[in-house]
Amino acid sequence: MTNLVLKKWIEPYVLLETLKNQYEMSDFTFDGWTKPEKMKEFFKALEKPDTIGLYMKNVNKFYVFSGVAQLNLKELFNFCDDDLISEADSNTALQLVDMGKAEASFIKL
Repeated sequence: MTNLVLKKWIEPYVLLETLKNQYEMSDFTFDGWTKPEKMKEFFKALEKPDTIGLYMKNVNKFYVFSGVAQLNLKELFNFCDDDLISEADSNTALQLVDMGKAEASFIKL
């Protein structure tokens, strides 16, 4: 499993709407108390085939997109190699967003 961490700023609405137009979306809304529980549900949902997760800065939701056989973020959003970094550990990918070092993380690509 590879996770991609987005370093380049993109309008969250554009990111979400582009993905929602192509894939089925569900989300897990959390607050400070429920985040660990919702994160477990998020990772459980990602066990299904053809799913990816999205976690964005300043949004208290984990998003799951279904029906994703392949997703080329560089092509879809016109990102370059410097915009995305690979992160093997899903938790680290999420923490980079929480620490403000990334705009978003795509989990399980």
